[in-house]
Amino acid sequence: MLSRAADGVRTIAGVRFAKGHGTGNDFVLLPDPDRTVALSSGLVRALCDRRRGIGADGVLRVVAAAKHPESVAMAGEAEWFMDYWNSDGSIAEMCGNGARVFARYLVSLGLAEPGEWPLATRGGIKPIRVPGAGDVTVGMGPPRILGESEATVADRSFPGLGVSMGNPHLVCRVSAAELNTLSLDRPPGFDAGMFPEGVNVEFVTPLGDGHMRMRVHERGSGETLSCGTGTCAVAAVALRDAGRSTGEVVVDVPGGRVTVAVDERTSWLSGPAAVVADGDVDPDWLAAASAC
Repeated sequence: MLSRAADGVRTIAGVRFAKGHGTGNDFVLLPDPDRTVALSSGLVRALCDRRRGIGADGVLRVVAAAKHPESVAMAGEAEWFMDYWNSDGSIAEMCGNGARVFARYLVSLGLAEPGEWPLATRGGIKPIRVPGAGDVTVGMGPPRILGESEATVADRSFPGLGVSMGNPHLVCRVSAAELNTLSLDRPPGFDAGMFPEGVNVEFVTPLGDGHMRMRVHERGSGETLSCGTGTCAVAAVALRDAGRSTGEVVVDVPGGRVTVAVDERTSWLSGPAAVVADGDVDPDWLAAASAC
């Protein structure tokens, strides 16, 4: 069990970890409030390896906001910083499912109280609503429409709409049959001029008014069972297509169901978040992985 740094965080000789997920989007959580673990791209890739490591779509390092150079300016508003890394070792701006799992983890350890409080992320301060039990909600910020573009899968082009949720998305509407059969084992092609840092591509089909079904290929992670920022982008496009700027959209993903409520100032992502296990990383394995 982690205390607020009174006991310190064990370094490379024995790092604690936890495993959690939000609608199947899974993460390795590393409690490191004083930022003493030498986290690197190679170590992240090793931790996320589903055959040789713990296995995950990404790593969430739990760091005190005052202890990380990317969040120290936010420390006056938020106690904790979500240091999020994709499974390929790249760093991402924001992760909606990750933020909900991160919040559930903090509350489960007694490092944060149930209720509403701010979380520091590379995408800025995000308000979190976390009850003692049940769904967790995070304010993801307002969507920003970037314009029309297209994705390419197996030499087929799919028109879509670019959306920024603090990170880039391309939402492409397809038929139900296409959604079922699309192969997303490789990254879709996209306009690198419009998305110079890569893009998360969502393929969606409507199931009814205010109800969408989605699959996603996340940059840096591949196809995942869910993407929180992606569901917010999908909700923004669904509302725009309906001639509205606010409202509620239910989004079904392969890993479950989330709800996105868009108001005049932000998008609220709500859904389940679970911490399923914790333990210690073997020090010999960790030392070898850290050397990569």
